[in-house]
Amino acid sequence: MRLHPRPGSPSVRDSSVGGPLLWPAEEPWPHCGESHQGSGFAQQTAAVRLERRVQARLRRDPDGPRHTPEEAAAYDRNNAAYMEVADADLPGIWDAPTPMLPVAQLYARDVPLLRPPGRADLLQVLWCPYDHDAFPKPSTALFWRSAAEVGEVLAVPPEPFEVDWEGYVPGPCLLAPEAITEYPDSLDLSPELRLMVNDPSRWRAAGVALDASYADCPRGFYDAELAKAPGWKAGGWPPWGRTDPYPRFCAVCEARMVPLLTITSVEWDRSTHGWVPYEDRACALAGTRVPGQRATRPTGVEVGSTDNMQLYVCPAAPEHPHTDLIQ
Repeated sequence: MRLHPRPGSPSVRDSSVGGPLLWPAEEPWPHCGESHQGSGFAQQTAAVRLERRVQARLRRDPDGPRHTPEEAAAYDRNNAAYMEVADADLPGIWDAPTPMLPVAQLYARDVPLLRPPGRADLLQVLWCPYDHDAFPKPSTALFWRSAAEVGEVLAVPPEPFEVDWEGYVPGPCLLAPEAITEYPDSLDLSPELRLMVNDPSRWRAAGVALDASYADCPRGFYDAELAKAPGWKAGGWPPWGRTDPYPRFCAVCEARMVPLLTITSVEWDRSTHGWVPYEDRACALAGTRVPGQRATRPTGVEVGSTDNMQLYVCPAAPEHPHTDLIQ
């Protein structure tokens, strides 16, 4: 299911990317306990959010002031907070437990293929906004819960003082989930099927008119227009490219793991223009932007080098430890 995130103001009762979570007030907010080195691109979380609000306002009103009095005051507060941390004779903020940031909240009513465990009907995904592991990527945490069992909701969750870089701060987006049919990456096909999809005569026989860019490589048409749909999605096929396909197995029961959620840097690009939603095609062709973000990056998220981060779960027991993959 493609999730189609669009900038908005989700509530805790909505499925969202970067929105508030239906988090029980009595349950501790998740923190990352690892020590972080930080990167040269680190920014204050509050400063990232403020700059995005400013840019959104300027796109709505290009002739407006660079900063309103309220925005200027907010910049001053952010600068004062930064100087206070920089001047304090305290252990570095990278050594303290870091509050995780909400990435996604998905209700099973909106995304029925989630198949949550037990009585759960809600998936919540958070991450640490610092790079982890050899390949730079944020560390993720998954929580399954029953929405009906949540009583008082945590009103003001803690936020990290800074993030490794702005692409790790998901902007609040409402979702418009859409069930689609996608086919596996050609690298996931058998050798026989790969030969078939790369045979121009088979496409002609099927009545498909390949444009000149795909005439010598119909397999490229298959991968761009039919396989591995781009964008944020639940389920679906892996978008191989950095590596060849390889299975991932549950560390607890050794079941072959399946894709749960794809966190992506872009919703589409030039090579996948056929996947642009109909309602977005006018602005996609014109190169225009939605308020505050490019139409291709409504969430503001960027992982890897404009890559995809796919989370995998155990199909036998989704509560078993999950894993991830950057492609």
